[in-house]
Amino acid sequence: MKRAESYIKMSRIEDKIEEIEKYLSDLEEFIPLTFEDYKQDLKTKAACEHYFEKIIEACEDLTFLIIKEQSLEIPEEDKTGFNILFDKDLISREIFEKLKDAKGMRNIITHEYGKIDDELVFESVAEQLIPDVRKFIKELERFIKHEKP
Repeated sequence: MKRAESYIKMSRIEDKIEEIEKYLSDLEEFIPLTFEDYKQDLKTKAACEHYFEKIIEACEDLTFLIIKEQSLEIPEEDKTGFNILFDKDLISREIFEKLKDAKGMRNIITHEYGKIDDELVFESVAEQLIPDVRKFIKELERFIKHEKP
């Protein structure tokens, strides 16, 4: 029974990874080539911000699925989920720092804390988010493939 439960949990993890990869592909379709195009097209800007939020939320979900699967300490607030993966050497310091920063930007976008810096959001979406999240997935997949039943 334990092996079946582990397989079901791993399936949920793999499904979440596929979801994130789909969001990344969708986002790539929306990203304009220049900041000027980004700030002038409100629909594109809204779509990019929306996918930024969805991707970071899905990364957090993935983090918690892995924490639960490994019976690790459940964090009191979701911001520390990335901390736990880093503390357990499941992700690198570089990816931990980048995801922590992306989580902060996601909170700014979602909760509209002050004025959103469109240029910073564009730079994050166009240059950092996609490669950083793909690296996060690669780091976790190395661990997941090693742990599969």
